[in-house]
Amino acid sequence: MASTAGKVIKCRAAVAWEAGKPLVIEEVEVAPPQHNEVRLKILFTSLCHTDVYFWEAKGQTPMFPRIFGHEAGGIVESVGEGVTDLQPGDHVLPVFTGECRECRHCKSEESNMCDLLRINTDRGAMIHDGKTRFSKNGQPIYHFLGTSTFSEYTVVHVGCVAKINPAAPLDKVCVLSCGICTGFGATVNVAKPPKGSSVAIFGLGAVGLAAAEGARVSGAARIIGVDLNPSRFEEAKKFGVNEFVNPKDYDKPVQEVIAEMTDGGVDRSVECTGSIQAMISAFECVHDGWGVAVLVGVPNKDDAFKTHPMNFLNERTLKGTFYGNYKPRTDLPGVVEMYMNKELEVEKFITHSVSFSEINKAFEYMLEGKSIRCIIRMEE
Repeated sequence: MASTAGKVIKCRAAVAWEAGKPLVIEEVEVAPPQHNEVRLKILFTSLCHTDVYFWEAKGQTPMFPRIFGHEAGGIVESVGEGVTDLQPGDHVLPVFTGECRECRHCKSEESNMCDLLRINTDRGAMIHDGKTRFSKNGQPIYHFLGTSTFSEYTVVHVGCVAKINPAAPLDKVCVLSCGICTGFGATVNVAKPPKGSSVAIFGLGAVGLAAAEGARVSGAARIIGVDLNPSRFEEAKKFGVNEFVNPKDYDKPVQEVIAEMTDGGVDRSVECTGSIQAMISAFECVHDGWGVAVLVGVPNKDDAFKTHPMNFLNERTLKGTFYGNYKPRTDLPGVVEMYMNKELEVEKFITHSVSFSEINKAFEYMLEGKSIRCIIRMEE
């Protein structure tokens, strides 16, 4: 791989030329990494709902042409100036948020919200010089979340790259770089359910199922899945969910239903939908005195959270979390080891697999609600 170091690489990438239109496999040029950047050869990537949301360009500034993708596994092809802790051949997971290791957040044991490399959906270029590393016929192509993994090669800031065990199968652990860690960490790092406790999970998509998996691994006795789509209930059993509530089946607020089921409320709840009503329900359904609710879903920008202050005075706790409170470079290698030690199951999240040339099928599976995670194989 070293023969390509310092040179422009021509490779295939799935380019989104305009909102909501099928991606087009194009030959693009990928520039060498600059200061504090690495160029990665992507071997496996998967589709996350965030990619679909920004591809549809709903509710934010459209930026096209763009290369999407942010859940992936690959190998370091070359490193830019100033990069010391990665070298060509390292197995890595690129991550949509980063860890510069120098800001107050990175130096705090309590935070993973790096000042420099925190998620920025509006940034379409590299931090170092404000330029893109992708182009076609001289036309720049925008980056997405600093990762752009729907390309055989991509350039990423070193702070957004986690070096992992080379024995870990990249076609499995690639899904840890976004959704799975977000949900799993929300439970094990933030909600921290005691063994034998009760946990309500609001939303049984990929992130909610990962939150349920976190409750299962933590030894929760009752894991209650809350979702408006009953077809998700059967699949959720594989992730430890053992009771189900569909709010549409009741003529009273779901938090009252859960309180009745659990003698006053659950010990912990994790909200993974982004619905403001689900957030309020998740908070109000935890038991007074010790209940903890954790918000994971991203609300609409104009939403407001409303609850009575007595809910707090009665010793309920409301917490928010970002990426499961994991620091990407520091913590992600350990999550991969949990998988390697069979403490965390990843395969059950992977429902489909397609070749890179069939990437639009992955979008179809997600839009039709058929897939939890679809792996895209870069090498046909």
